[in-house]
Amino acid sequence: MMLGESPGPGFTKFLADCVKKGVLRRVAQGVFESALSPPEASTAIYQIIRKLRGSVLSYISLESQLSHTGEISQVMMDRVTVVTKGRSGTFSTPYGVIEFTHTKKSVTEIFPNLYFDASINMYRATSEQAIADLKDCRRNIHMLEG
Repeated sequence: MMLGESPGPGFTKFLADCVKKGVLRRVAQGVFESALSPPEASTAIYQIIRKLRGSVLSYISLESQLSHTGEISQVMMDRVTVVTKGRSGTFSTPYGVIEFTHTKKSVTEIFPNLYFDASINMYRATSEQAIADLKDCRRNIHMLEG
């Protein structure tokens, strides 16, 4: 998905030419995939998340995690909610929307409440952490069951 090159003018033109020719597809700002051998569609969005915020702690939380664990009955369609120590932001990709929400909590405060999901190669919040994240972000908590 990334070539590890520094984004200079020549490389940027190369990428644009490859997109025009249909060899590469731009999936998010600064992230491209091969149109000839794209990643597995079911896990591609998680690969994009890691490319966009791979240098800081980021984990699946909020509505996406609560839907995953069955704490809310709503099924998240075409959107993944991620809490990050990096910048907040929203990215539209061919695989769905990625919504990053910044947290001011320290890594030592958060980390005990995370677990690693090998199927997506990312951390996920426990239900308790996801609910705490919802409250910290002042998001709708009325959808919580019971």
